[in-house]
Amino acid sequence: MRTHHCNEIRESHIGETVTLIGWVNSARDHGGVIFIDLRDREGLTQCVFHPDQNPELAALSHTLREEDVVQVTGVVSKRLEGTTNDRIGTGTVEVVASGLNIVNKADVLPFQLDKDLSNEDIRMKYRYLDLRRPRMSKNIRQRSIITSAARRFLDESGFFEIETPILSNPTPEGARDFLVPSRLNPGRFYALPQAPQQYKQLMMVAGLEKYYQIARCFRDEDLRADRQPEFTQIDIEASFVGQEDIIRLVEGLLASMFKAGLGIGIPQSFPRMTYADAMDIYGSDKPDTRYEMKITDLGDVFAATEFKIFRSTLDQGGVVRAINAKGFAGVTTGQMNRLNEIAIQAGLPVKTLAFIKCEGGEYKSPLWKFFTDAEKDALVAKLAIAEGDIVFFVAGSRESVSTILGRVRCECAEMLELTKNSDAYNFLWVVDFPLLALDEESGHWAAVHHPFTRPNADDADKLAAGDFANVRAVAYDVVLNGYELGGGSIRIHEKDLQAKMFEVLGVGPEEQEVKFGHILDAFRFGAPPHGGLALGLDRIAMLMAGEDSIREVIAFPKNNKGADLMAHSPCQIDFKQLREVYVQSTWKYPKAEKPVG
Repeated sequence: MRTHHCNEIRESHIGETVTLIGWVNSARDHGGVIFIDLRDREGLTQCVFHPDQNPELAALSHTLREEDVVQVTGVVSKRLEGTTNDRIGTGTVEVVASGLNIVNKADVLPFQLDKDLSNEDIRMKYRYLDLRRPRMSKNIRQRSIITSAARRFLDESGFFEIETPILSNPTPEGARDFLVPSRLNPGRFYALPQAPQQYKQLMMVAGLEKYYQIARCFRDEDLRADRQPEFTQIDIEASFVGQEDIIRLVEGLLASMFKAGLGIGIPQSFPRMTYADAMDIYGSDKPDTRYEMKITDLGDVFAATEFKIFRSTLDQGGVVRAINAKGFAGVTTGQMNRLNEIAIQAGLPVKTLAFIKCEGGEYKSPLWKFFTDAEKDALVAKLAIAEGDIVFFVAGSRESVSTILGRVRCECAEMLELTKNSDAYNFLWVVDFPLLALDEESGHWAAVHHPFTRPNADDADKLAAGDFANVRAVAYDVVLNGYELGGGSIRIHEKDLQAKMFEVLGVGPEEQEVKFGHILDAFRFGAPPHGGLALGLDRIAMLMAGEDSIREVIAFPKNNKGADLMAHSPCQIDFKQLREVYVQSTWKYPKAEKPVG
């Protein structure tokens, strides 16, 4: 239906007769001469209709409106002097039309495609129109390019692309499963996979050695900007490898993706930081290292303090720590309220953050009068407090203080716009994660990553002695600018060690047999040492595109309530269809909501 796409015509085509097809991007009437910018996914070409050359054709072109689908045939000509457009590749030429076929007329659009739209619901309802916008089209194209680059790299590295089942068993991945009733097995359910974890390990037992998959994953959890109920991972697993092998592989993979997607080179070796240091210095296991504002311990400054709150905290084994938000002494009341809200959400036991700000040559704070001169001097020196700075303090347990100040640090950076317009890509490996964490609500130990993660061999005695809080995992996360791009680990491959791990997690022998009997059986038959990692493709595409939400790089995402406003899902199902799968619903739907089935 065309000889060229709409970004292909150049001066070398002058004099040729071409046929283009696409959408009317804009139509302009200049004294009876009609100019149409014709658009397809590749770009624009200007088409001209002259009434003196073809009155009927020009009259027909007068009926065109934006987003009509048309086919134009004509001769490529050079644009007149002073009418060129340097912003587009076809800006020095135009097509003088000799034929026009209106393929499909468009109704008036619900929103303009050349304007930013803040109403997310309208965008989601008409997502197929939203995707026509250049910004969105660019994002989807870029995602395709980096996905292809990942496939090429892994193919060339000897990995097989293998699909794993979508209908499977529930898995202990830390979120709720989406359940699917089985009509052929009444009363039984499949679960949509949160990750292909057990299947990829079983492929290692099968001797396939190197596996990858652009895997669809599903988690029923609360949504946020970088989280969707269905998402995509670049899932990787390999046999006869250690942590260093996986790290080198992933560094090469990410380098190939960023080269393809952005045309830039990134370091072939990323800095590393232990989990303990990340939490101590940045208050996060995915720290953004593009700015300083590091958490500083003030135990030495207040070692002899008589300030009651700090004294009692230190005497009970707690910590006093702070961050210096340099240049932020002019924080507004609204911003301060927001920081207090963030801190309380993170676990601050009081209603306001303690602070000291240096303004007009004075130190302003309710706390300042309680410190000795020596403490004041040591505090100013240690935190390098200068005019215009504000220091936020938190006292408490080491873990809670780190979490609170980590959240406050990120919010301060956002308010100060420390990363606005930044083109830095600060990659980082966080290693030596704890293997287990105590769930305070249940009182049981839980896997920090998942129950198949290998304990660090150096901590085997601690595991045997029940010192679970101090056992490290052979686990590693790759981080970029405050986002976790992916996480992985070296896996357990011995049946006895895996059964021990389940036991620590409170999974008894009978439950092990029901939920994990297949993988424990597989480990009896010569399972190789293996490990891997899963990268969040949506999140990588989001960061490369410079977007703040993964919805902007997913063709048809859900909104923040997990709903598809375009396809009207999730929806109510007719009781007859539920009866076929032996499911009875007790939920009472509003009368206005029609069942589907």
